[in-house]
Amino acid sequence: MAALAQPGPDPRVLAAAGGDRAAAQAICREILPRVRNLVRYLLRGDARVDDVAQEALIAVMRGLGSFRGDGRFESWVDRIVARTAFASLKRQRAETQPTEDEAIDLDARTEAYAERRELALALDRLPEDQREALVLHFAMGMTVPEIADAVSAPFETVRSRLRLGKANLREALGGRDAPGT
Repeated sequence: MAALAQPGPDPRVLAAAGGDRAAAQAICREILPRVRNLVRYLLRGDARVDDVAQEALIAVMRGLGSFRGDGRFESWVDRIVARTAFASLKRQRAETQPTEDEAIDLDARTEAYAERRELALALDRLPEDQREALVLHFAMGMTVPEIADAVSAPFETVRSRLRLGKANLREALGGRDAPGT
């Protein structure tokens, strides 16, 4: 890349800026390793290096007409590559940040999980027969006669287990009704 390192208007840069495809391809081949290395260092990983390097090369080729030759061509290329890489990082951060609606949804799901967890722990503290009756009725949607048949218990016994289970669950939840009861 000795020809590109010299300050002043390089004939290949001028030719590429003027539309000479062969000159543009020669410049791309020369600067590609430097561009890829700089992108790799800036992005911390190889997942998007090729995409961002390609973006940077396109930006360099489009900007060739603005290169005045006051400094080293490589320094000018490095500035364009760095701006392109930083713009990519900024876009990635914006894409991974939850929107306000997603954040609200995440808060709601977290709160719902905490409530379900608290309910599960309260259910675990109930006597087996009461827990079984509550789960079959409220979670599985079974009627009292269906539960009585499933657990081989009299109808009134199942009603009693449900009533006592709800009262004990409410007490375990600090006086609040369990969701769905």
